[in-house]
Amino acid sequence: MTPPPVLSVRNLVVEIPSRAGISRPVNNISYDIAPGEILGVVGESGAGKSMAGNAIIGLLDRPAHIASGEVWLNGSRIDNLPLEDLRRIRGRQIGMVFQDPLTSLNPLLRIGDQLTETIREHLPVTAAQARERAVAALEEVGIPAAAERLDSYPHEFSGGMRQRVVIALALCAEPSFVIADEPTTALDVSVQAQIIALLRRLCRDRGTAVMLVTHDMGVIAEAADRVAVMYAGRLAELGPVRSVINAPRHPYADGLMGAMPSLSIGQRRLRQIPGAMPRPSKIPPGCAFHPRCPRAADPCRVDPPPTILDDPQGRAACWFPLEHSA
Repeated sequence: MTPPPVLSVRNLVVEIPSRAGISRPVNNISYDIAPGEILGVVGESGAGKSMAGNAIIGLLDRPAHIASGEVWLNGSRIDNLPLEDLRRIRGRQIGMVFQDPLTSLNPLLRIGDQLTETIREHLPVTAAQARERAVAALEEVGIPAAAERLDSYPHEFSGGMRQRVVIALALCAEPSFVIADEPTTALDVSVQAQIIALLRRLCRDRGTAVMLVTHDMGVIAEAADRVAVMYAGRLAELGPVRSVINAPRHPYADGLMGAMPSLSIGQRRLRQIPGAMPRPSKIPPGCAFHPRCPRAADPCRVDPPPTILDDPQGRAACWFPLEHSA
């Protein structure tokens, strides 16, 4: 029997009103994340990846707001909760890992103080128990001499070690869902690989559901179980990561795969997607990708694309999806 999803997003729409009108940086997206699963969310800058993540965890900056749709966490709806209730959920049921560790860590407080404060805020433990949990959390993410490093300040850690501390901070209250927004972008390649391996191990061992937001398809290929490809606020394609990489159905997903470098000898040159993603206030009618799409025809310019279901796990929104031989 398939376990129920940890996170369910249903027809989520985020709107930003302005003098020029209403823009929708997130437009009618839906997906589930199962226990122990990493869902990669990928797309160019401006695709709506981070905006969707911020909407899910209630961190939208005004005037952006959820206009419609639903967000369910462990069977309970959370998008309509009062702000104070949502604050209690963040940290306890939702952990957050962001791109720059220094924005998540207070430079004036010791690492141990930040970990124990978070643990005691969300779990019924004593100060001594919280310190024990903090040491265990640092050990779990691979910080050497964890007990001694509790008294260090953030600036005394390298970039990779700071990101490990942020992951420990996100997981120390044992949340069931973690959102990781560009967690490896500021790190060099070898440290990126370590952080990806760490996320996968913690996800597998704890059964935590992870939403991994990135623009890097290489990170998605290494870390994710499934991938959601976003374009102009909409979900272009969703499916198992190997299926989307090897046999993408949407032309935009195909363009992203063609732009991935390969170490194989004799590979063709990288492909470039012409043009640029439209601003949320300038989304063209029909399929938002049609001005850049080599397969665009009259229906693409007029009507929103239908959703093509490949299997229970995969779908693409396209009038003329790519076909692949079995």
